[in-house]
Amino acid sequence: MTADIPLDLTLGRLAPYACAPAGTRGRLVAEPESPTRSCFQRDRDRIVHSGGFRKLKYKTQVFVYHEGDYYRTRLTHSLEVAQIARSISRALGLNEDLAEAVALAHDLGHTPFGHAGEEALNTCMAPYGGFSHNDQTLRILTRLERRYADFDGLNLTWETLEGVVKHNGPLLPTRAGTTLPTTIAAFQGACDLELHTNPGAEAQVAALADDIAYNNHDIDDGLRAGLFTVEEVAELPLVGPVIREVMDRYPGLERPRLIHETVRRMINVMVSDLLAETRRRLAEHQPGSAAELRALPIPMVSFTPTMWEAHGPVRAFLRQRMYRHFRVNREMSKCKRVVRALFDLFMNEPNTLPTEWQRDITARGGDTDATVRARHVADYIAGMTDRYALAEYGRLFDMDAKT
Repeated sequence: MTADIPLDLTLGRLAPYACAPAGTRGRLVAEPESPTRSCFQRDRDRIVHSGGFRKLKYKTQVFVYHEGDYYRTRLTHSLEVAQIARSISRALGLNEDLAEAVALAHDLGHTPFGHAGEEALNTCMAPYGGFSHNDQTLRILTRLERRYADFDGLNLTWETLEGVVKHNGPLLPTRAGTTLPTTIAAFQGACDLELHTNPGAEAQVAALADDIAYNNHDIDDGLRAGLFTVEEVAELPLVGPVIREVMDRYPGLERPRLIHETVRRMINVMVSDLLAETRRRLAEHQPGSAAELRALPIPMVSFTPTMWEAHGPVRAFLRQRMYRHFRVNREMSKCKRVVRALFDLFMNEPNTLPTEWQRDITARGGDTDATVRARHVADYIAGMTDRYALAEYGRLFDMDAKT
């Protein structure tokens, strides 16, 4: 990758282990730098203006889009993750723009219907290399966004791509019986993302900001949907003490205010814990640069062991009472059938795909190569919003629907 280093446009003073724009490893395709924005600001702006980012508005977080206007979507979740990531990064002297870019991009590869859609598409793609939303995010960022005259994808900096791909930790060595996802493996041949190391601190922040956001906001959405009660979550570690604190301070507080006050305080508790533990680790290991931080054997950004322990029962409760609630299961079962039906039809009858997708399949040899055809079909389905997938299903399988 090449870098044309501009004036350092970093906001504030960066810690030595932060990713500074002046030290970027550059972009795969060289470009003139902006006189008014740092390279990481430009990355963030390209993500925000991308088609994939806009479509997150109508992609499920837990509830399908038509179940209510007040539940989280992938878009609102990504914005919430970005806000938390920026706040943490500022407190730690990290690059806020890079952390925000990683946070905004981290869910771009999700299918319609959330994890149920991904599970169904991965099953369909099993003979053809499988499907992973993290791998699909890299496909979007480096191939599928076709908006610029000089390159496919968004031509983001090395640091942003590395952060997105590795935000949950190193990918090498792979676990026994697994291989690198197809797009990540292919991209690694053109650009070494150092998959055996931890990501930069900004990506580590984005990953845990994701945990903080979805834990707390899933409690909010689950209570709003009536899947469980305030009294039930009050029995959980982490949540219970905060609820009791709010109720003691504000006796008789109406339920919506009680829920919001609890959620905002829980976010603060988790962020404060993360900052304390991260500062302790940084003081112990004293990384002198972003490269030194990546090379350390453990992540520098982390919760305390006590917080991790409290985190487990909350996740288990949400998994059982929300993600596996029979009402959610019923919706997700229907959604999986939609994805499987669309995949089977497009694989067996690719002439039912939009014309531009048929042309792309033919140009890349997909008429005779089932693996190529399957990957294009997966790209088409993964790029759908919830409502577009349901509409497409209706157009293709409802005899009375207009095509």
